[in-house]
Amino acid sequence: MTETLVILVLALVVIAFATLVGPKLGVAAPLVLVLAGVGASFLPVFASVEIEPEWILAGVLPPLLYSSAVSMPAMNFRREFGAIGGLSVVLVVVTSLALGLFFMVVIPDLGFAWGVALGAIISPTDAVATSIIKRTSVSKRVVAILDGESLLNDATALVLLRTAIVATAAAFSFWGTVGTFAYSVVVAVVIGWLAALLGLLLRRRISNPTVNTVLSFTLPFVASIPAEVLGASGLVAAVVAGIVTGIRAPRDLTPQTRLSDSQNWRTVELVLEGAVFLTMGIQITSILADVEREHAGIGLAVLIAAGALVITLLVRAAYVGPLLAVLAWRSRRLARVKDRVQGMQERISSPEGAEETFAEVNRRRRPRSDRDIQRFVSRVTQVVADVEYFLRAPLGWREGTAVVWAGLRGAVTVAAAQTLPEGTPQRPVLILVAFAVAVLSLLVQGGTIGPLLKRIAPPVDADAVAGQADEERSRLFELMRTSGETIQAPTVDGQRTPESFDQAKRYQLAVIAAQRAALLDARDNGTFDADVLENALANLDASQIALEMRASMAE
Repeated sequence: MTETLVILVLALVVIAFATLVGPKLGVAAPLVLVLAGVGASFLPVFASVEIEPEWILAGVLPPLLYSSAVSMPAMNFRREFGAIGGLSVVLVVVTSLALGLFFMVVIPDLGFAWGVALGAIISPTDAVATSIIKRTSVSKRVVAILDGESLLNDATALVLLRTAIVATAAAFSFWGTVGTFAYSVVVAVVIGWLAALLGLLLRRRISNPTVNTVLSFTLPFVASIPAEVLGASGLVAAVVAGIVTGIRAPRDLTPQTRLSDSQNWRTVELVLEGAVFLTMGIQITSILADVEREHAGIGLAVLIAAGALVITLLVRAAYVGPLLAVLAWRSRRLARVKDRVQGMQERISSPEGAEETFAEVNRRRRPRSDRDIQRFVSRVTQVVADVEYFLRAPLGWREGTAVVWAGLRGAVTVAAAQTLPEGTPQRPVLILVAFAVAVLSLLVQGGTIGPLLKRIAPPVDADAVAGQADEERSRLFELMRTSGETIQAPTVDGQRTPESFDQAKRYQLAVIAAQRAALLDARDNGTFDADVLENALANLDASQIALEMRASMAE
């Protein structure tokens, strides 16, 4: 027992040390942790350590994906969903099939079905590994695409893995596979959505921020466990629960609760991410020992892994190229309609113009209620914001290079490989190949992505960027000013009595609530940069917390 506690304490120290020292050395912390784990794996104390892969797939990944989904800007996710969906489904399938052919040829007596199974294990990018990318200068659109891809492609990979394993003993059914995938995703989406709504409904009634945050720790599992029991994707359910929570929490939960959530979840992320990379390294000796017992060549397995990584990157590049062409075509089409949608936005600035425009767009059908008009105005505003978003930040060859090279493999690959059944042909070799692909991806891609992005980064006009930021802030302040003016100020004369202080507090809280509602509407419409809005909302939360603290001290 004491030995286990010492190991846990040392692991926490190593995670903290790597997080602090890695960036100073110019090396991403996950890479430091993998190397530390590899070094620790040769110590006698770790010789008998066996990490159950289900602990990673069912115990570690759901909270990590949930936390990433909560903090991901939902509007950017919606805008990039076409690219995300293609990378998460089509690319995973194509990569798995290409790798299946490769493994069938280079690994004797493996067969195509088992090759596809190993290809499905290697094909998805890792949400934890892509955290490396967020520390680079990559554009926000690329981050949104990579985040969304890594959150969703695990479902495709795991369904393919299960299907390929079944196909080794039975006939393969294309439509059966499509039906299984559709069922897995649809059921997971429904369960994740319900889990988030029920969680918010419960947490809204609890005023204690600490208790509220403890309940938030259960939400990923409240979503993922029922989904897995029903044969759906628990990881997708956790992601959907996180997205819904991230969208609705500013309207449903108090600032104190959300601040507590943010601080505590950052700590959980740090520990779990670090534990994932450490365990990857620690497993190396046991994996090598299994391969040696099978009298298979370790060097050959590593060479096969290197070939698989090259094929993965080539397939990814071959897919991303046409994807960028499609996105460029869409941008040109949006540029042609930009003036028309902006003109429509100007016309709906008045109630009469909004009603007229609604009737024109809907073939002279008149709106049935004011709510129809409000939804129409909101939709037009959203379309204008989307057009400006895509035209302001086009994806060129530099961004395409980042998307290709940033598709890192990580802990999901290692954990999924260990779920291969015991009767799998050359199982230790397949696990070693998957592990080697993940490590090579982290070392080669993760170790070079920073310098690569710096080298290909386009020149930046600092004055233009500063001017755009100032214009964005000016529009934001104007929105907050006009929304705050909708609240009628109280009349307080004479000295500041307890009654007048309470009246002033209620007024200030009402102003903050009106400003927050206006900012959240702007967030849903996408009319401001996600980071600018996040900072403004955080400032409003801080103002409300400070005001309530002063009020409680005055009492």
